[in-house]
Amino acid sequence: MLNGSMSEYLVSTKSYYNYPCSHRQWRHPGHCAYVHGYSRSFHFWFRCHQPDEYGFVVDFGGLKAVKALLDEWYDHTLLINRDDPLLSSFQTLHEQGACNLKVVDNCSMEGTAQFLYEQVNTIVQASTQGRAWCFKVEVRENDKNSAIYERDQPTIPA
Repeated sequence: MLNGSMSEYLVSTKSYYNYPCSHRQWRHPGHCAYVHGYSRSFHFWFRCHQPDEYGFVVDFGGLKAVKALLDEWYDHTLLINRDDPLLSSFQTLHEQGACNLKVVDNCSMEGTAQFLYEQVNTIVQASTQGRAWCFKVEVRENDKNSAIYERDQPTIPA
């Protein structure tokens, strides 16, 4: 530990930009019910009590699994909630090659931030043998709007 205190941490961040992704909020009474998209960005905060042998919280070169996760879920994809009444129509479009459909529990920025926290925390804890963890994720749909999911303490992956 830094000075022997569990309340002291080192923190590092990693950001990823320009993920063209679309979604729709079918329950919304306004324009958000329409399919629309943004160039999303993702920002991750990592924490540890003790750096690795190189002095890093997280070795960014070891985050290839995070980049692959973002590419799979958010690069030219259409996010649709699992309970969307038009889901079968979107599945047909996917099967016809008109979209790259990803079915999620909650396609909002808030839902995306929580989903990514769970995924990225698992990746980081595994790659650091539990020494470091993700504690905060910010998902931006544009320059004006974002959502953040944050946990103060590490979550042990299942």
